[in-house]
Amino acid sequence: QVPLVESGGGLVQSGGSITLSCTASGHTFSNPAMGWFRQAPGREREFVAGINWSGDVKYYVASVRDRFTISRDNAKNTVHLQMNNLQPGDTAVYVCAAENSRGLTTAQPAGVPYVFGSWGQGTQVTVSS
Repeated sequence: QVPLVESGGGLVQSGGSITLSCTASGHTFSNPAMGWFRQAPGREREFVAGINWSGDVKYYVASVRDRFTISRDNAKNTVHLQMNNLQPGDTAVYVCAAENSRGLTTAQPAGVPYVFGSWGQGTQVTVSS
């Protein structure tokens, strides 16, 4: 299990931007793929974005593809999610995830070749209309 700590959530108006960060404390994640999921009240957890270990292959759910950008800095054990043009429908708890097929809870999004199994606690993003 890779300890993951998210930061950067908050309240933003519709059309605004927020950047989330996730740091893997005490562990280098230069190997595993990383990703972001989100869960809104009353809805199932949804894959948002994923990035391979070298940072040159990225995956996005269709609803955020032109608005969100995932990136990583392996030297700082950090992955970021830049979110632009946020809409009320983006309101959710955003959870950082690391590739880990042996995790207690795993998820492999459709079309994404990674099994995520290490999870952060999540950070709330609220978009007001």
